[in-house]
Amino acid sequence: MTRTLAFPAAAPEAAVRYFGAELGFEVDPDDLVQDLEAGRTDGYVVVETRAPEVFALARIPGAINLPYRDITAESVTHLDRDLVYVCYCESTVCNAATKGALKLAELGFKVKRLSGGITGWIAAGYPVEGAGITERGIRCAC
Repeated sequence: MTRTLAFPAAAPEAAVRYFGAELGFEVDPDDLVQDLEAGRTDGYVVVETRAPEVFALARIPGAINLPYRDITAESVTHLDRDLVYVCYCESTVCNAATKGALKLAELGFKVKRLSGGITGWIAAGYPVEGAGITERGIRCAC
């Protein structure tokens, strides 16, 4: 038997539940950039969960900065609870987006995470705002 099939594939019904649930938690950069470029921003807010100093250097256009360490019931009173908050951080090796999404969810907000973070966003050639990436490049800073 091949390694690929060492564990049998799930039944189609189970795969629908699993992959459908996964898509409820994440959005990919291509879907997000297409929405942003088409002006389809109703219903969600893009949230950078790293520190303010790296947010100032490079961020997804229109994103707000909510460092995950600062998310409390008091710090999010201004947020609209009817929106979905799409959290991102540095990359797949940084979990600030996961921590931020968890904190927001614990406070009753609907959340998703952007796959690949800003590193994946930039690698795909998508636009960024900010003062400019330094010679150190994109870093976690969470």
